[in-house]
Amino acid sequence: MRLRTLPAAAALAALFGSVVLAGPASADSSRSLALFDANDTVVDGAHQHVFISDAYNNQIVVTDLTGKVVTTLTGLSQVRDLELSPDSGTLYAAVYGADKIVAIDTGLLAQTAEYPTGDGTTPSRLAYADGKLWFGYGDQWESGLGEIDLGAETPTVTLDLAAGHDFASPPVLHADPDNPGTLLALDAGISSGPIIVYDISSGTPTIRVSAEKGGFYNDAALTPDGQNVVVAGPGTRALTEYRLSDLSEVRTFPTVSEPETVSIAPDGTVAATVLDTDNVGDTLVFSTGPARPASVRNLSRDWMPWGGHSTNWSADGSKLYVLTGNSGSMQFQTVDAPRLYASTLTVDAPTKATRAASLTVKGKLTANLALPAGTPIQVTRTDLDSPNGKSLGTKSLGAGGTYSFTDTPPAGGKVKYTVTYAGDSTHTAATATDTVDVSRATPTLTLNNNGKAYDYAQSVTFTAHLGTTYKNRTVEIWANPYGADKPDKLVKTGTINSSGNLSVTLSLTRKTALTAKFAGDARYAPKTTTSTVGARVKVSTALGGSYKTHFTWSHTYYYFHQSKDPVVTTTMTAYPNRKQLLQIQGYAGGVWQTTGKQYFKLDSAGRSVVTLTGTPPTGVRFRVRDSYVSGSGDSVNTTTYGAWKYFTFTR
Repeated sequence: MRLRTLPAAAALAALFGSVVLAGPASADSSRSLALFDANDTVVDGAHQHVFISDAYNNQIVVTDLTGKVVTTLTGLSQVRDLELSPDSGTLYAAVYGADKIVAIDTGLLAQTAEYPTGDGTTPSRLAYADGKLWFGYGDQWESGLGEIDLGAETPTVTLDLAAGHDFASPPVLHADPDNPGTLLALDAGISSGPIIVYDISSGTPTIRVSAEKGGFYNDAALTPDGQNVVVAGPGTRALTEYRLSDLSEVRTFPTVSEPETVSIAPDGTVAATVLDTDNVGDTLVFSTGPARPASVRNLSRDWMPWGGHSTNWSADGSKLYVLTGNSGSMQFQTVDAPRLYASTLTVDAPTKATRAASLTVKGKLTANLALPAGTPIQVTRTDLDSPNGKSLGTKSLGAGGTYSFTDTPPAGGKVKYTVTYAGDSTHTAATATDTVDVSRATPTLTLNNNGKAYDYAQSVTFTAHLGTTYKNRTVEIWANPYGADKPDKLVKTGTINSSGNLSVTLSLTRKTALTAKFAGDARYAPKTTTSTVGARVKVSTALGGSYKTHFTWSHTYYYFHQSKDPVVTTTMTAYPNRKQLLQIQGYAGGVWQTTGKQYFKLDSAGRSVVTLTGTPPTGVRFRVRDSYVSGSGDSVNTTTYGAWKYFTFTR
């Protein structure tokens, strides 16, 4: 909420010693933080840390300058404002829920002292000035201004120092070592709340100047010399800079929606966040030259959170740190070149196009600080012939940042056009892409044997035939046997022969779907074709209990005594839950007629034993067979009928 850095002289030296604006921006970054909210943040440039107070979780989270958590200081009930000492050695924290202010060694990251402020005081706002720690405390109209004399042998706490002003909420406090004897207080919780400048040079505050500026101040930051303040007001009112000597207006910073936070770099560059949708931009950086527009970033892609989040410059003023989000889902955002104007680049290519025919690609490159006509952009085409990209050269912006160029894609498939702007001394780099679906010819691909059925374990040769293509002459053949226990498997891959063929020989034990695949190339589209073939089972039938066999009526007959029950033993290719169909026929009237049929479950070895009972007639011809019917218990094989076994009965 306030800029805390190295002492001003050191910060300015670091700034001018390291910041170079002549090159394009480096990549910004974002890191998730498990915070419910951020009540205040402090950047400690001396130790390369960021301190974030989280009142909901009673803690201060310490990160490095990338947002990576270093440690967490816990047990700080409803901790609110944070303040860094001018030498960066001590962090002060207002512990609202425990009526105290604590001191934390920034090198050891451990608490070294605490200063009780009195029962029910609930300190929440802090500022360090003239060797004293000033704090805003209380609630609503019971609020006040207090101080802790840190230079005393025994630091003492003094309350009720508001010099006659009745605060509507704890005053938001600001001070700067470059303007000693001055303390700024904002009565932020009411529309009629003034901005008050206190003279603290005597040790006892007196009001130097006070002016009502609309109240409900969301945030404020002092300029590097401590002479002016920039205030973020409510609604859509612009950020406004006031002179502390008389609170007269110096400059306004126009915003598109309500300003929420403000921070000022050592060189005077103002940054602010606003409540906004992602169509406008939520983070603004204002040039020190009033005639130039703001540089705009869009970090949250959503409404910025209400209050409590923080915007801070790095100690050297080269980076901008912005916390976005709330309710346990926050992001530590780092803007690496905040003074550069963010460039927005679009590319618009046709959805579809014809290979070897001309197409037009157009787009626009925009920024808040407009780019002149003639600005160069680079174009690259990536396709199947040039998977690593092929430069199409340099194009130039036209009026209003628009551009257009034509191209004749030599390859079909997905063709990507990448347009790149390298950036310059005032603009960030930008890259955008668009993809065109470019037509390709359809090749001929066939696979033989579709619909055929073969005996169990028969070796069958499958041949894929590929017609004309451009460069790719490779075909894959996949086999997918029926049944969940047999996955689809690549059985052959290779370059087709001079006749356009690729063959593979398989031993078929199940129905199998074979697929030939051609992956396509730059001019011919991918193609697949399928051939589904059947595989019969092995099945045999044995009759037990006969007393003789005799070849008659063109078949071998088994003879049974009428008193003996035939035993039919079936052996079939095994598969879980498989059944066999047993069918009995008798010969009468010159034709075979079915007298009975029934399914019987096979055991795990594929065996079934059935006894035929009853008192059959003698002298009648019978026959029996066992069959596999696809779908009766499973469907992994083709329906297979076994051979008939013939029998008759005698007395």
